[in-house]
Amino acid sequence: MNEQFWKSYLLHNIVQFGRYFVFAGLAYLVFYILFKNKWIDKKIQKRFPDNQQIKREIRDSLVSIFIFSLVFIIIVAASKAGYTKLYKDFSYISKWYFWFSIPLLIFWHDTWFYWTHRLMHHPKIFKIVHRQHHLSHNPTPWTAFAFHPIEAFAEAGFVFIVFLVPVHPVCLLIVITWQMLFNVYGHMGYELMSKWVHHSWIGRLFNTSTHHNMHHRLTKGNYGLYFNFWDTIMHTNHPDYENQYHKNAQTK
Repeated sequence: MNEQFWKSYLLHNIVQFGRYFVFAGLAYLVFYILFKNKWIDKKIQKRFPDNQQIKREIRDSLVSIFIFSLVFIIIVAASKAGYTKLYKDFSYISKWYFWFSIPLLIFWHDTWFYWTHRLMHHPKIFKIVHRQHHLSHNPTPWTAFAFHPIEAFAEAGFVFIVFLVPVHPVCLLIVITWQMLFNVYGHMGYELMSKWVHHSWIGRLFNTSTHHNMHHRLTKGNYGLYFNFWDTIMHTNHPDYENQYHKNAQTK
């Protein structure tokens, strides 16, 4: 591997680390340090995790980011060699396609996540791989990327869609940023979605922090990431999900 590869890899790691520590770190600072007592009524599980859990989550997240960056560099190299369908000219297909491709890629990632997540809950795979993420029964913002290395590769696998479908790099950047933000929210440990939003037509489409918190606490059910689509279709929402959400949501 040449010097340029390692420079690109190092640069991408720095960018990824920076974004993750801003998103997850800011959420942790606000909800777990500065205002932990003021907003305790929004805390889903009232107890706070110990320092050992936080250290483990940050360590595992750093390893995951190294892996995400490696996948990114592979995609970049494949693109330069002409193997992907990444394009730079916004008018290559149409500007309308660019905007359409953002929700398309988000839905694809949600689908990829749901089915790979369910696969990782197979008893044999769970014990070896996914159990590491579930060590955090009471998740925090740092849990978002706290994966076993094999799971980190699986999580990054959704980007290989660029070998099949035209994708603009800006679209990919938007989706990856959205993924990081929603992942932090899902592992926040606080329910921030108000009842009026949750019960609106658009709010019903999205999962809440309660949804994923229950998954960590109970291990089974609630497999989706962004949307409640697959959990609804496959009947994998926990039967007590709505009741738990209403107990946690404070705004009527």
